[in-house]
Amino acid sequence: MKNIRVVAFDCDGVLFDTEAANWAYYNHILSHFGRAAMTAEQFAFAHQHTLNESIVHLFGDAESIAAVHAYRQQLDYGEFLKYLKIEPHLTPLLKRIRPPINTAIATNRTDTVDRLLAEFKLTEYFDVVVTSVDIPRPKPHPDMLLKILSHFGVASEQALYVGDSQVDAEAAGAAKVPFVAYRNAALPAPYHIESLKELESLLEV
Repeated sequence: MKNIRVVAFDCDGVLFDTEAANWAYYNHILSHFGRAAMTAEQFAFAHQHTLNESIVHLFGDAESIAAVHAYRQQLDYGEFLKYLKIEPHLTPLLKRIRPPINTAIATNRTDTVDRLLAEFKLTEYFDVVVTSVDIPRPKPHPDMLLKILSHFGVASEQALYVGDSQVDAEAAGAAKVPFVAYRNAALPAPYHIESLKELESLLEV
């Protein structure tokens, strides 16, 4: 593909394999409040949506939700970093395409992204990071990707968004940004890849 100036990535499931970390994090909170561990359906929701949306989904009533947020504020996310796995080929890919291509993150995470990037020494490889607290509406709305396009001053067809979930596909579609489905053949997308290394071929670098 010619004339691509920005590649934006989802975080969970694309930059990192975060399934084990998310299971551990949410189940820890549920256990603290005497709740049962997540079901498969609950996990599927939490893996795609924002922290706030996930807590509402898991706890439901306003009193419990307020208590969870109070507890979460004093919980050290660092203890869950050991469950994270960086995706193969990520760092070599970022080194190869930057510059001239700019890189960004568009994620429904809230306040843990900087910690993840610092832990895995990735901070310098992303020009802008947009989380669910940086825009009015999280994915599947297009706000994150529109913010990234505006930041770089590029048209939608000059960007790619790499994601692994339905909310990623919907956000890309709403922003009219070409979508690259990562390890999810069921997603509607013009491009499907099984490895981040395959992006090199798409970008012709």
